[in-house]
Amino acid sequence: MRAEPFSNPRLAPSTHEEAPLPMRPSRWPRACAVFLLVALLGATGCGRSKAQKDDLPPNAVPVPSSAAVTATSPPPAPHAPPEVKTGPLSFAPVAKSADPSVVTIYTLGEDPGRGRFAWRQGGGRIARGVGTGFIVQKDGVVVTNNHVVEGADEILVQLSDERRLPARVAGRDPRTDIAVVKIDGVTDLPAIPLGDSDALEVGDWVVAIGNPFGLSHTVSAGIVSAKGRGRDDVPLDPSGYYDFIQTDASINPGNSGGPLLNLKGEVVGMNTAIRGGGAQGIGFAIPINMVKQLLPTLLRDGHFTRSALGIRIRDARDLSPEDRRALELGDAKGAVIESVEPGGPADRAKLQPGDLIIAFDGHPIDKSSLLQWKASTAGVGKTVTVRVIRAGKTFDIPVTLGELKEPKRTPRARLPAQPMDPDDPLTR
Repeated sequence: MRAEPFSNPRLAPSTHEEAPLPMRPSRWPRACAVFLLVALLGATGCGRSKAQKDDLPPNAVPVPSSAAVTATSPPPAPHAPPEVKTGPLSFAPVAKSADPSVVTIYTLGEDPGRGRFAWRQGGGRIARGVGTGFIVQKDGVVVTNNHVVEGADEILVQLSDERRLPARVAGRDPRTDIAVVKIDGVTDLPAIPLGDSDALEVGDWVVAIGNPFGLSHTVSAGIVSAKGRGRDDVPLDPSGYYDFIQTDASINPGNSGGPLLNLKGEVVGMNTAIRGGGAQGIGFAIPINMVKQLLPTLLRDGHFTRSALGIRIRDARDLSPEDRRALELGDAKGAVIESVEPGGPADRAKLQPGDLIIAFDGHPIDKSSLLQWKASTAGVGKTVTVRVIRAGKTFDIPVTLGELKEPKRTPRARLPAQPMDPDDPLTR
């Protein structure tokens, strides 16, 4: 498109127009007119500022509308033709590199009545469960699911070279179903590299290794079917923190705690749950970035202490159109405050029911489960900035996080091990 030459009509008036006649001077001095105009605008502006200030908490910092739009509705990425990625001719290199780091975990206990699926380990001990884990440190640190070791009286870890070594629970977090098992007295176990689960894309190839039905070191492959599956998608413990990777790689009972790998042989998830009875093409894995965030604390303290805002929330997408209009939310996404704990961190910061949280500590919040995770892992006593929309106004407010009071939990009943005959040639 051809650009028109720049022209300013005041600098270059049309030759066809008549020159304007000079205006008669006003009876009012020009200075008085300017003074009255400025005074009028100043009074109007002060009135708006005071009204807006009265609507916000004392420590609130108003956010310009442009910043609010950036935080809640990022501009769409420019359209580009899809990049076609070719799959591998074989998954053997991935399986071969990861297999030495994958272990079988047996949980043992006294015979409570010798269930149908129990099998003897020797010395009167009965195997009560079997699962999978993977070595993350050469000194014997193994990651698995909490439900694999929960309630176990004794743990045996079988390495890829068939050695069975005693182990103990070094730390666990029931709300994320993550546990850390420690094998003492070892220094040279093959640790598996951990990848970046945030870099995964739907459609990427992934490989699962585990012990389904006691068949140790079984390899299956598939793709990432979806990301961000939460409690509504996977009906597990309602108090849990879930952000599952969904995959169609075959996962069955016994795969729990095993690694989900990318094509570089890096762990990007920990296989945890199945839907539809197993091998239905719908399996769920905990993102490895979630595991990496909790691992140092679990090793140090044996548990994870969560921080809290002191609010109950719901996803803005669940609101009715009438509620969105009443709260003046527009099309913004985030977490809506349903209630505020009296005397809690949010109450002290003057947050209110109906406020929409769209960012937390500099991270955009597009769903309530993300806020729940960010707030719980930020740290007790940390002061964070929360971005809120209230009655159409967007502002930032500092909040000092408190400690989340964990409810008392009753250990879940152990699932029996799958049928395993010591003489079966398929049993290692």
